Amino acid sequence: MTQGTRMRLTIATRRSRLALWQAGHVKSRLEALHAGLRVELLALSTRGDELADASLAKEGGKGLFIKELETALAEGRAELAVHSMKDLPAELPVGFALAAILAREDPRDSFVSYYFENLSVLPPGSNVGTSSLRRQAQITARYPALKILPLRGNVETRIAKLDRGDYAAIVLAAAGLKRLGLEARIRSYLSVEESLPAAGQAALGIECLAARVDLLKFLDVLNDRKTSVCVRAERQVNRSLGGNCAIPLGAYAELAGERLRLRALVASPDGKRVARAEGEGEASDPEALGLRVAGLLRDRGATEIISALSP
Repeated sequence: MTQGTRMRLTIATRRSRLALWQAGHVKSRLEALHAGLRVELLALSTRGDELADASLAKEGGKGLFIKELETALAEGRAELAVHSMKDLPAELPVGFALAAILAREDPRDSFVSYYFENLSVLPPGSNVGTSSLRRQAQITARYPALKILPLRGNVETRIAKLDRGDYAAIVLAAAGLKRLGLEARIRSYLSVEESLPAAGQAALGIECLAARVDLLKFLDVLNDRKTSVCVRAERQVNRSLGGNCAIPLGAYAELAGERLRLRALVASPDGKRVARAEGEGEASDPEALGLRVAGLLRDRGATEIISALSP
């Protein structure tokens, strides 16, 4: 952050339209809060973007979307990086810190199709596209007659594949469609009981260098306590179980007053084995609740499910 007649910040972001919207949202918030602040965007291509048709689980997981952004922070080309929290690895590299978690959008998954209203009315054998092993496992567990096919690319690319007839339906995060003005494409929503969201789904996070104490204080105004408490509990489940793209894992917390309810699951990709757990705890220590629920998952078979996924 440069000082002078005007303060200036640079945000590192991916190049996709959704990522640019997210970074632009943070830019607008900051400029509205701080008179004289100028915020610029540094759009970068990440390894995850370049591997448009590859399996993230096989190529290295969530870190594929952030390494280039973190390099820009380390080299001083940007002060901030904006991420979808569900894409941020459970453990940040040494030297980096999560400065703020913004208020959450709709955390549900959504059903997108031309001809069908929801998953339950799809004919047996219908092709359903999703990029997520978590969604695949939960959909297959409920609807084993459906054929789940991989779906990669940005939001527009995925919808284009549906439009050209590659799939009878696709399942996408509702938040991304709403942020891009594509809510009209949603035919129905999957309840959190039907498809438990990913840890951090629909929340945005701001990352900076851990040594930048000035930025950590400066950005605290954007931190949404309710969302932050929930996401911290969810990410602790992920962290405790070694969560990555290769593990179908869902975690979703809700805050009521000062009580936090956390639901989580680990499943085999074919949906034949599902371990579920939930718990309640104090909002003052969301990580403790995350650890406790992760322990319940282990007791109910999560360790065996995860071990079976290892090569």
